[in-house]
Amino acid sequence: MNSIGALCAPVTAVAFDGEPSAVELDAVEQEMPLILAEVDLLDARIMVLDRPVTELDARRIRRARNRVLAARRDAANRAGTVLRGGAA
Repeated sequence: MNSIGALCAPVTAVAFDGEPSAVELDAVEQEMPLILAEVDLLDARIMVLDRPVTELDARRIRRARNRVLAARRDAANRAGTVLRGGAA
């Protein structure tokens, strides 16, 4: 019986060390305002899952949604591209 072995070179040129590269860290740093704004929106939505939405809750969600939209706009302007999931 013939053994099966890899006949081509490995897919990755360097071994993965488990740490993000400097380029990946810079990308995360650039997206951090959007990430934090989306977390705030998620927190605002979670708070009203088990109770009726009050006027204060509605304002909190609306403000968080506006922060997400502003962060998406700023990120798109910095990158010069349109982010997925945003309004056109």
